[in-house]
Amino acid sequence: MALILLRHTRPEGAEGLCYGRSDLAMAADFAAHAQRIAAQLPEVTRILTSPLSRCRRLAEAVAALRGLPVEIDAGLVEMDFGRWENRPWQAIPRDELDAWRDDFLAARPHGGESVQDLADRVGAALDAAAQGARPALLVTHAGVIKAARVALGQTDGWQSQIGFGEWMRIDTWR
Repeated sequence: MALILLRHTRPEGAEGLCYGRSDLAMAADFAAHAQRIAAQLPEVTRILTSPLSRCRRLAEAVAALRGLPVEIDAGLVEMDFGRWENRPWQAIPRDELDAWRDDFLAARPHGGESVQDLADRVGAALDAAAQGARPALLVTHAGVIKAARVALGQTDGWQSQIGFGEWMRIDTWR
């Protein structure tokens, strides 16, 4: 049975912004995108979501069409970027970005979560989701999906991209 990891739709004003835990408003076309996504997703028996509204609202839209409840899972929330939150990436000091690049897994120049912290949290959340009823839909964020890809052994997982409203299927988790 599968875990389906779905990235939220595009939030309003997100272009060029570091917004990990920031709870941004949804774009004006959210409802149309949510309907399209819900129609294209495979059948699931369970829906879990990050507590942030950009995920929760999408999970609720899918759940309403599927007749399923929504479970909030804090383990599926995006990385905490500390003082970088809600700042344009271009406004973040170069020396802080360089420190992050130089020790990507452990550095916390922003004062928030390290990438390793994110990876550990995501691994635990997916372990728990894999123990429940499946196939399960997990509505989450790009960072969470990248962490899952790395845990699955994808060597380019941290550099991978997943678009807004796109999903990936995991047939075997650990």
